[in-house]
Amino acid sequence: MIAFAVAAAVLAAIALAFVLRPFLGHRERGRVSRKEANVAIYRDELRELDADLAAGTLAREDYDRARMEIESRLLEDVSAGDAPVVPASRRASLVALGVAVPVLAAAIYFLTGNPGALDPSRQVPDAAHVDAMVARLAAKMREHPEDADGWKLLGRSYTVMGRFPEAVDAYAKAAELSPRDPQLLADFADALAMSRGQRMEGEPEKLVDRALEIDPSNLKALALSGTAAYERADYAKAAEIWSRMLPLVPEGSEDARAIAQNVNEARKLAGIGAPLAKEDRPRPSPKAKAAGGSGIRGVVRLSPELRRQVQPDDFVFVFARAAQGPPMPLAVLRRKVADLPLQFSLDDSMAMAQGLNISAFPQVVVGARISKSGNATPQPGDLQGATAPIANNASGVTVTIDTVVR
Repeated sequence: MIAFAVAAAVLAAIALAFVLRPFLGHRERGRVSRKEANVAIYRDELRELDADLAAGTLAREDYDRARMEIESRLLEDVSAGDAPVVPASRRASLVALGVAVPVLAAAIYFLTGNPGALDPSRQVPDAAHVDAMVARLAAKMREHPEDADGWKLLGRSYTVMGRFPEAVDAYAKAAELSPRDPQLLADFADALAMSRGQRMEGEPEKLVDRALEIDPSNLKALALSGTAAYERADYAKAAEIWSRMLPLVPEGSEDARAIAQNVNEARKLAGIGAPLAKEDRPRPSPKAKAAGGSGIRGVVRLSPELRRQVQPDDFVFVFARAAQGPPMPLAVLRRKVADLPLQFSLDDSMAMAQGLNISAFPQVVVGARISKSGNATPQPGDLQGATAPIANNASGVTVTIDTVVR
């Protein structure tokens, strides 16, 4: 922030110097008149013109035309006369004005503006831009309905925004164009279940089964399939399906711990003996470890001082944006205050725009915002927090919501 203020002051001073120089630079004595300067310039131009004619590089007709133009401009400038002399008292007033303008501008900004916005660690992506971007994408898809990737991206965007019926429509169009895309089918099932009150029974579960037929190791499809079994109280089946996820995530990661907890809970409800011990868990293959790639994992916490300002049903938006780059979020997750403290994972599968992925930016900032209105656009009274720039594959990240949006 200090660097910004210094740079702004320097630029303002330079700009004012250029603006005021014609007034402050005039002197009643020892100055060259504008008339004399113009005459000297035009004499040089005429000499060059005569030299070109003598050397044969300029035709006589072109020479006459150019000379007439120079003489015409000379008459206009000479008849305009010299600029008036600025009295010393007026020069003093101009100097005072030059000093007062930047000082007053800075004072007004710090009184009525938002100086905190100059702090990079407090910046949040412009959600209004995200809304506009999604609207443009929807318009584009109406013009190019054959673009399967565009429909998938639109469905993902609607899902993040909580607009599940629209997400279902977008995913349905994408599935018609790419019926054997397992990740698409899993995303489609998830949005459809959310639009039906978070219930997997029926069509959502059928979509998941199709995804697993195509790719038995699809993590999201396995998670949803286990959830479907858990919902119908088939706890043994849920434990078996979720345990198949463990070899696919890095050992010791937050994902591995969360999956193991779900497996143990399902085993306990099914009465299947002792919890799954660490040595009994399937070990991840080297390929699975390497597949971790770019992705951020951590926890979002709410500052104890702000707990009385929120309700359990208030929405929580967790996002990642480039530390140096566009303000658009690279990934967004939406949950509720009741879920806090919230274990989160942000990765390329949650990208909001093509080419804007977490893996594309080595350094990112992770932020979280509690929306009192449920609106994706920040509003006064919302609560927020953000990290300093971190690596795009960081784990164990902690985001503390500790600031009120003014």
